[in-house]
Amino acid sequence: MLRNNSLTNRLTNTVINIFTGVFLLVLFLPLLFMITASFMPAREIFTMPYRWIPQTLHLKNYFNAVAGNDREFMFIRNSLNSVYVALLTALFAVLVAAAAGYGLSKFRFRGRNFVFYLIMGRMMIPFEAIMIPMYITAVKLGMQNTYTGMILPFVLNTFAIFQLRQYLMTFPDDMLDAGRIDGLGELGIFFRLVFKNSAPAIATAAILSFRGQWDNLLWPLLIAQKPTMKTIPAYIVKFTEEKYSDEGAMMAVAVLASIPIIALFVTLSRYFLGGSAMYSAGKE
Repeated sequence: MLRNNSLTNRLTNTVINIFTGVFLLVLFLPLLFMITASFMPAREIFTMPYRWIPQTLHLKNYFNAVAGNDREFMFIRNSLNSVYVALLTALFAVLVAAAAGYGLSKFRFRGRNFVFYLIMGRMMIPFEAIMIPMYITAVKLGMQNTYTGMILPFVLNTFAIFQLRQYLMTFPDDMLDAGRIDGLGELGIFFRLVFKNSAPAIATAAILSFRGQWDNLLWPLLIAQKPTMKTIPAYIVKFTEEKYSDEGAMMAVAVLASIPIIALFVTLSRYFLGGSAMYSAGKE
């Protein structure tokens, strides 16, 4: 009986490992194609069957990606715009979400649940439904072609508020009471106790906020009309719409645009994975 159970468990683990391996292969295949194709000339990319190992490293693709077809090197400025906008958006979004989550989880006041449900209801409204009113408001406030116009509408991140609120619901009240006994004010308790000890949830919210803004295409296309104010997604769209497009350079642009978000994930991965485990544990 024990031998049969051992054999069954071994067979189950083998099937799970095979399925996981196939899933990871399918998941990373487009990424592998993007990386290998970024070192190939266009004619080699369309060779069938596809050669996964480039015959020669066509490094000119990366020069063309940075220089652009107009040789104005707008990639550098647009990349800096994306980094600046995404970082500030993530920073302010995390601060607002942590403060809102702290208030909604640790303070009892009339209408607390209503406020929480109202914030969560905002998640049900698609961005496309409020895009035009937001754009008109931003133009009337003089925020077109400004960093403020690209950052401010996304400071209130409802999903991040939900994340931080759920995390802080489990934050020990005894620690907060100890801080009050030691003479800390509410701001001191928030920054010195709550914020410093919520690294997994904050890192998770920061990564998701950064990624959401880094990938944001629609709003920067509307609010930023000057080429010097555009972000990486807008640069990629313009690059792919050129009459004489270079497929190898397109892949190189995609690789370069992926580096910051991958670097951010690798840097904060232990906090991010810790936050994911914390949410999973809370559901069990």
